[in-house]
Amino acid sequence: MSVPEREPLRLMAVHAHPDDESSKGAAATARYAAEGVEVLVVTCTGGERGDILNPSFEVPEGHEFETIEGRRAVRRLEMAKAAEALGVRQQWLGFVDSGLPEGDPLPPLPEGCFALVPLEEAAEPLVRAVREFRPHVITTYDPSGGYPHPDHIKCHDVSFEAFAAAGDPDRYPGTGEPWEPLKLYYNHGFSMNRIRAVHEAVEGAGLESPFGDWVESRDAREIPERPVTTLVPVADWFPNRDAALTAHASQIDPAGFFFAVPRDLEVDVWPWDEYELAESRVPLPERAPGEYEADLFEGVRSEVPA
Repeated sequence: MSVPEREPLRLMAVHAHPDDESSKGAAATARYAAEGVEVLVVTCTGGERGDILNPSFEVPEGHEFETIEGRRAVRRLEMAKAAEALGVRQQWLGFVDSGLPEGDPLPPLPEGCFALVPLEEAAEPLVRAVREFRPHVITTYDPSGGYPHPDHIKCHDVSFEAFAAAGDPDRYPGTGEPWEPLKLYYNHGFSMNRIRAVHEAVEGAGLESPFGDWVESRDAREIPERPVTTLVPVADWFPNRDAALTAHASQIDPAGFFFAVPRDLEVDVWPWDEYELAESRVPLPERAPGEYEADLFEGVRSEVPA
């Protein structure tokens, strides 16, 4: 008799804007996709208020970048290329970028933007997506958003709400059959442990570190460090991550910050994507301090039926 095939594992990565999926946990999503996990990136907004951050960027022929609609169209082109580089599916929730307010006092957020949408209204399409895709694991941002962008904070809020509510048949009626994800993670793009390790290695190699000022400024502001519970080995998928980053040509400078560390040095010093386990509905082994998970699906693989 043939061995029955196991139900495929499914991972949902929820992000605020197009390009976030390429700078936070990108190599891990590429790894899992390559290993046969079904991976869906959910993007809350269209990135319509993102500025041009790449001095070499040229607006694609037939497009413009001066209006909300024009920027949305360009960012969709970039997102499609990034998803292809990572080997993942991608879905838009359809909300409008809130922008990053600057000034003292801060200006009000734009009317109708994602950050101002009431929680249940903003979470409903994500609950629908969870019930349709049926992920075993969801990744998103911690309650701070990782940094104080209103869309990142709102992305956490709607992700946490969807994780809690998608399995409850009494909540969000009309959005599909209930589905209860098993684990929720917060992705950590730049923990201080990673920054210090890479910073010291770069300087030890006689090179100028891109993290020098950052180490000092983060320490000076006493930014709290959240716990890292999970280190997923992903060095073999750094090329996919880098290709996804450069696909976002309006946002990512190929000569800029994300590419300032030599890749061979990064492979030697920090070959992981970092996560914080926020909730688990499956039993997990206890770990001593300094011990980490190496797999987002730890405890899940044995729960998924054949």
